Amino acid sequence: MRQSQDRSRTRAAQKQVLPPMMKQIFATSLLLTVAVATTAADSTPRVNRAVLNTAERSLDDRINKLWEDNPLALVGLTRGVYLEGYGAVFTAEVNPISGPLALMHGSFTKEEKDRYHKRRAERIPQLVTVLKQMLVASAASLDPIPAEEQVVIAVALSHNPWEDVTGLPGQVMVQASKKKLLEAQRAGSGGAALLDQSIRVTQY
Repeated sequence: MRQSQDRSRTRAAQKQVLPPMMKQIFATSLLLTVAVATTAADSTPRVNRAVLNTAERSLDDRINKLWEDNPLALVGLTRGVYLEGYGAVFTAEVNPISGPLALMHGSFTKEEKDRYHKRRAERIPQLVTVLKQMLVASAASLDPIPAEEQVVIAVALSHNPWEDVTGLPGQVMVQASKKKLLEAQRAGSGGAALLDQSIRVTQY
């Protein structure tokens, strides 16, 4: 009889202790689940490929339409990457002028080389203007990028082997903070001066 009473008290004690233990286990599991979900969210890229692809295609299209006599100005496709804490960087390779192949043309005279040199020199400022415009357009489409981060477009300038590129840059880069670009865009026609002040242009 006494053993039966002891077993009853033990079962009663278990019933009192078990529910709090289950609650603790449930709470711990819930916290772990939240922690894992938070970690997964933090590891998710801020800017996905779809966002970058939109800007890449826009830049490709704009460059290909820049010069009517040079529809193949873009060498390859624009590539964009997002650098956490810095911003979005787009790179491209452009040949501002088209010319005959040396194999088919033969040797080039000095006058011909000078003519192509002059044309290239005239087109680099045109390219810079377009890159500035695309910098603003890209900033507007890159919603996930924080306002304080940068938007950069760097273009390598290729040339034909026979060209004289003395004194001309081999690369052009434009960059500005997304915040400044959006402010200039919102200012409309009055934002031209702000845009010139905000965009850093490097040629070398």
